Amino acid sequence: MKTSPARIIKEYAFEGVDSVGGVSFDGEQIWFAAGDRMIAFDPDSGKTTRTIDIAAHAGTAFDGKHLYQITEDRIHKIDPKNGRVVSTIPSPGGGRDSGLAWAEGSLWVGQYRDRKILQIDPETGVILRTIESNRFVTGVTWVDGELWHGTWEDDASEVRHIDPQTGEVLERLEMPKGTNVSGLESDGGDRFFCGGGHTKGTVRAVARPKRRRA
Repeated sequence: MKTSPARIIKEYAFEGVDSVGGVSFDGEQIWFAAGDRMIAFDPDSGKTTRTIDIAAHAGTAFDGKHLYQITEDRIHKIDPKNGRVVSTIPSPGGGRDSGLAWAEGSLWVGQYRDRKILQIDPETGVILRTIESNRFVTGVTWVDGELWHGTWEDDASEVRHIDPQTGEVLERLEMPKGTNVSGLESDGGDRFFCGGGHTKGTVRAVARPKRRRA
């Protein structure tokens, strides 16, 4: 297992936001859960581009067309064009859920204190697979077939690459002391975007480890 310090590329701060929950990327904008609304911003300029007035407490995901947002014990499917809720399914943790990601036609839900990641059917909420972790799970993201998740426990956070079949930790990026990870998302390139939890209105861009070309 490889362990290295996380390299923070950029920090974004948003006034009037007390905490950041889930984080997602729609191909152009970064979206994050800000408690009473979802906020989108340009990752290059940091400028806010959109807001949707909806309760947004935990994980956020994007399937290429719709946003998904954990709100207490529900997962809302949202049309980003107008902010309307298209459909709703129960969240598997009944309000104890954290991260959220879209991959392989499924939603992947982080279970914070249960230390698990669940693959669920996006139409029914039925649990399809359970992956065990040995630390509290926050944000979840997939990139290039790799499953990564955030951890936040005892005021220490990491971004971890794990085996999606066994849960084995393959790589760890250690965040600086006192820097926590709530939501987690990849832009599909060389950046992860990490929610700053209760650090007021903060999202951080973290360098994704480079892969050697075959």
